[in-house]
Amino acid sequence: MNPLLIPAARFTNRIDDFGFEFLAFENRRLAAGTRFRAETGGRELGIVLLGGVCSVSSTAGAFPSIGGRRDVFSGMPHTLYLPVSTEFEVTAETDCDLAFCYCRAEDRYPARLVPPEEVTIEIRGGGNATRQINHMIKPSFAAHRLMVCEVYTPSGNWSSYPPHKHDVHNPPGEVDLEEFYYYRMDRPEGYAIQRVYTGDRRLDATLTVHSGELVLVPEGYHPVVAAHGYNVYYLNLLAGTARSMAASDDPAHAWVRQTWMSQDPRLPLVKPENRL
Repeated sequence: MNPLLIPAARFTNRIDDFGFEFLAFENRRLAAGTRFRAETGGRELGIVLLGGVCSVSSTAGAFPSIGGRRDVFSGMPHTLYLPVSTEFEVTAETDCDLAFCYCRAEDRYPARLVPPEEVTIEIRGGGNATRQINHMIKPSFAAHRLMVCEVYTPSGNWSSYPPHKHDVHNPPGEVDLEEFYYYRMDRPEGYAIQRVYTGDRRLDATLTVHSGELVLVPEGYHPVVAAHGYNVYYLNLLAGTARSMAASDDPAHAWVRQTWMSQDPRLPLVKPENRL
């Protein structure tokens, strides 16, 4: 298997940083009535409710009954930010599917819940490169390094397109960021194709990605396409040299922006409604 494509077994019920400097990830499914206890230590943490309802008690505050969507395709997210040096306990009120987005941090910021009504929905791109982005932990969010968003790519569409990169610290046009892509598909047989490549082709990988898998983007351009017939979701974690998502397009493909005359009317795929 390509070292950039990580199977779910690597990060189910345990944190792994995959050799990255800042980011780490964990996915946990909790049955109703069960609890999970941990501490953030030297990392800040974003807990994204992929599905279900839970309560979180912590040394940084209590957050009862958060969540509500059945899965990522049925509603908007609740996201809980917890700072460094925080002990916490999650109690599942229903069966829960949780993404734990960790990032190395030194500065402490207040714990904060981002409910669905505070999520910024962006429809980006055009033609069959239109996608929906739900911004939860944005660059303007009070955190040290962690940034988190969700992306929905309709059947047959391209995402992260034109291919862009953020591996050089050259603000304001581009900043150096690590990035994880955590995938879910709306049908179990669904898949996406992701390419990760550098301009000199020192790195050039084309990956077939299924639900529950993680793609690492240490550097380079990283476009995605959803297989025809399947809507694709991915959770993005980013962190690096600045609280910015500034990126630069692959100059060989930047021209396609000028061809976009309209956006895909199927978007948004998920609207600001939150139901079990």
